[in-house]
Amino acid sequence: MNMTTHINANPWDTGTDELERLALEECVKRQRIDHRVSVLVIADKHCDLAPRFARLEAEVILADQPQFHQEIEGRILASGRRDQISYVATELTALPERFAGQPFDIIVVRQGLCRLPYAEARSVIRNLLLRLRIGGKLYVSVLGLHSELSQGYADSEATIDQRFAPLAPALARKYGIHHPVCLYTERNLFMVLLEAGASVLRTLTTTYGNVKGVAVRV
Repeated sequence: MNMTTHINANPWDTGTDELERLALEECVKRQRIDHRVSVLVIADKHCDLAPRFARLEAEVILADQPQFHQEIEGRILASGRRDQISYVATELTALPERFAGQPFDIIVVRQGLCRLPYAEARSVIRNLLLRLRIGGKLYVSVLGLHSELSQGYADSEATIDQRFAPLAPALARKYGIHHPVCLYTERNLFMVLLEAGASVLRTLTTTYGNVKGVAVRV
């Protein structure tokens, strides 16, 4: 487990970051083998990741909150990949019993897990693992405890199973995060993936202090 810590001002790594680069590379590898790759992307409001998978000839399900329906549908249409990208309006804790693309080769969770207490996040991860093929990979991004967001965070000293609190008011306003969150260290992410039943391949901390992990269903 690569335990490095960096701090910066932006809590959301929304570009093609290291984790997403790894997921896209995995898509290319799988495409070369069986020419069919099924991908689930969770939380892609601006529809900037799903089209990248589609351009690699993957079949993509984009799942995000219902209030983003109009924006996402418009962006899918603008991407020119309507035949390869399908949108499902859903919450992370209320995923449909089965998606059309299941079982998936790749699942990417960009945001959402930090909105849940640790035990609930573990349950969601376990559910996602069951939606992967054996050998399929899960790519997860969470907000980091060793980042700007920990400044004034009431639960910064709490254990991970008890850590769930609002950000300091100034940071909540700055980033528009007004709900309680669970902030993670790399070890915390490693453990929640392990406890959910995954085999953890890699964890990392970005320059913004976000924590990311790659796991595989075995």
